[in-house]
Amino acid sequence: MRTSQITRKTAETEIDVTVALDGTGQYDNETGVGFFDHMLDQLARHSLIDMKIRCSGDLHIDDHHTVEDVGIALGQALRDAVGDKKGITRYGACLLPMDDALVRAALDLSGRPFLVWNVDLPTPKIGTFDTELVREFFQALSTHGGITLHVDALHGFNSHHIAEAAFKAVARALRDAVETDPRKADAIPSTKGAL
Repeated sequence: MRTSQITRKTAETEIDVTVALDGTGQYDNETGVGFFDHMLDQLARHSLIDMKIRCSGDLHIDDHHTVEDVGIALGQALRDAVGDKKGITRYGACLLPMDDALVRAALDLSGRPFLVWNVDLPTPKIGTFDTELVREFFQALSTHGGITLHVDALHGFNSHHIAEAAFKAVARALRDAVETDPRKADAIPSTKGAL
């Protein structure tokens, strides 16, 4: 099993993340931010990566540190679990519809973090959740996971649907990228021989 556990403690958050890449999408996520937990559950379920996240953060200030720091710790856990990347497919992409929303995600587990984010969330909040934090999460995940990640919202007018479609699209792309390539299970997927 390709697994990892990351603990991150700062003056703003205390986080424990456990992932298993070869799981079935089981999840147990508690961050104190309801909408964010729902999105993390989607990420686990649709990537088939087992995920347990516990975060105690300074929610009396706002949700920003919790969301960003979970993205940092989860990115670190994914990078650690994938190891030297021998045998992985490396790339993944998904075009995901959710009611009015249509979101495209494409990613490369290249070790070269880069985020392209073309997602307009039309409302400033989803319930009490600041919609700008969706990008903050994916920026942290990309940076600390070593992931080149492109996310484009092609259609949509409901912020909840657009955000959820983004998490699900990234999940499905991630699922493909971490899979073992049965034709090259013993090789690094790069002509450089390292990623």
